[in-house]
Amino acid sequence: MHERRHTGKIRIAAGLLIAGLVSACSGLGGNASLPANAPRVIGPDRDRDHIRLVAAFGGEGRAPQLQRLLTDAVNRLVMATDRPDESYQVTILNSPVVNAFALPNGRLYVTRGLLALANDTSEVAAVLSHEIAHITLRHASQRSELQARSELIERVAENVLNDSREAAVVQDQARSTLASFSRSQELQADQTGITVLARAGFDPYGAPRFLTALGRSAASTGGTTDRVASHPSTAERVSKALQAARRAGPRGMGETGRLEYLTALDGLAYGDDPGDGVVKGRRFIHARLGVAFEAPAGFTLENTSQAVLGSSPDGERRLLFDAADTPAGQSLEEVLRSTWTDTIEPGSLVTTTVNDLPVVTALSIGKEWTFRLSAIRIGNTTYRLIMAARSGGAELESMFQQTLGSVRQVQPEEARRIRPLKLRIVTAQRGDTAQSLAAHMPVDRALERFLLINGLDRNGPLKPGERYKIIVE
Repeated sequence: MHERRHTGKIRIAAGLLIAGLVSACSGLGGNASLPANAPRVIGPDRDRDHIRLVAAFGGEGRAPQLQRLLTDAVNRLVMATDRPDESYQVTILNSPVVNAFALPNGRLYVTRGLLALANDTSEVAAVLSHEIAHITLRHASQRSELQARSELIERVAENVLNDSREAAVVQDQARSTLASFSRSQELQADQTGITVLARAGFDPYGAPRFLTALGRSAASTGGTTDRVASHPSTAERVSKALQAARRAGPRGMGETGRLEYLTALDGLAYGDDPGDGVVKGRRFIHARLGVAFEAPAGFTLENTSQAVLGSSPDGERRLLFDAADTPAGQSLEEVLRSTWTDTIEPGSLVTTTVNDLPVVTALSIGKEWTFRLSAIRIGNTTYRLIMAARSGGAELESMFQQTLGSVRQVQPEEARRIRPLKLRIVTAQRGDTAQSLAAHMPVDRALERFLLINGLDRNGPLKPGERYKIIVE
């Protein structure tokens, strides 16, 4: 969550809040469509969408070694396609979300969350080959679909780059909509991508390996890779990817590039960017802004560049926490009235204090959802905590009061102790186990996380001399 730096009034509607609090999970998804006559040259005049999307997804990730590796992989893949004269460029996005997509002009994108999940060059090359395949196969080239994606990018520019309160909504929509293709198109891109992967000299089995890791990642976060009913399930994609890899040749035929990849990955930032706050389980803490809170039991938090979003497993209870734009001298009551477009119930505004902080709370009742609103002032910054539930009533009130009661100011000494997480590559020694290497990782569910990022089964032994990822501060 970024600090607000301008004073224009931004209003958020209840319906948009609900839409934005639906967490998206994607990866090896799709890209924007490509008309048959689209130019294939990437130049400054074609970079407007690129600049907007990079800003919307947390900025560009700085990882020179990985950038070189990805660029080399793309060049190899393009030369192995039926259209080797086309131009592509890959960008690392500074986002912990596992995602990849592309734009029609040949811009390819992978998040550092995806890079952290992959375990060798062939797995990342499989992602890139899949995205290139969507373009070379001319998927979603109908004018109406092109227009829909163009409008999405315009909304990213309008709402995210102008620091709108709808930014979190648009960011989540971009994650899923930019990677939205039909069942047959996804499977076709998998098949074509694996063929090109093998032709380029990479291990074609990298594709089913990464798809398996993707499914495990979605399961571990309570998400799903099946965004819509027509979208192929991870199990189906893995099965068909294995068939395609076997058609390409036997195991061991291509390069995995594991050592090369892990060497380049060493030191990559992991998880949330501390500059935008850190989520640890149900807790959120922002050292620079000096604020923290804790979500109710069972909630999953996601920190976007514009707001912290939270949801219960069934999606029936949701949360938004952000920094509000407040002109000098604006009261907390005015903050709620000016930034909430729906009706605030008469007589529901209450002025109080929480942990010695001035607070105003209110109630808003919609057709399907009930909202509890609050504005909290810490120093010169005003924050909003908004909670919603379909059922409303006592349950919502209890969750709201509990969460509001956890909002506090972070003292400088505590802020100094918050250090960024990163990946470290270690060599397993005799006697090392998954449990022993995970034991010192400063994350929740450390063993589960260790197994996930290393593509390991719970009962599988480690190999002495083999390299593995761990998470360190």
